[in-house]
Amino acid sequence: MEEIRLIKPTVEYGNDAMLFKAEIIEENGHDAFAGCFSLKLCETGERWIECLEMMENPETCPENFVTSTTYIAVRVSDNRIVGIIELRHHINHPILGTWGGHIGYSIRPSERRKGYAKEMLRLCLEECKERGMDKIMVTCSTENTASEKTILANGGEYEKTVPGDGENMKRYWIIL
Repeated sequence: MEEIRLIKPTVEYGNDAMLFKAEIIEENGHDAFAGCFSLKLCETGERWIECLEMMENPETCPENFVTSTTYIAVRVSDNRIVGIIELRHHINHPILGTWGGHIGYSIRPSERRKGYAKEMLRLCLEECKERGMDKIMVTCSTENTASEKTILANGGEYEKTVPGDGENMKRYWIIL
């Protein structure tokens, strides 16, 4: 795996974000947009970045959502987005507290199985520590063994399986 860094998306990455979106749509995987807040619905990278900025601020975060920070995982060698990860600032929400969790992430289909998800989650957990968070819920579909391995590799402790959005979700807790 090549070195990556997590950064907040900027206009510089708008076009690559749209290419990321197109690749996910072409791959047509279930739950492929996890952690990509509204990327699927936004027509431009600039609009997506506006939505992400809105989500960070309690005054502008839409009702029925929780504040969150989204990062892009950029490969250092070529400055390409390899993944997107969303850190929800809390899970005091019916969906997030049951099966959504604190962190959601997606890997660009052409970059999967290279170790990027494991490193993205590790880096995001460092951000959680900096924010003073001490216990993080991360979930995955019972069918998503790659994500389960990522969670386990980062210290996830299985709690239970719960019904989610049309599928069963495994809940894990990571103690920081």
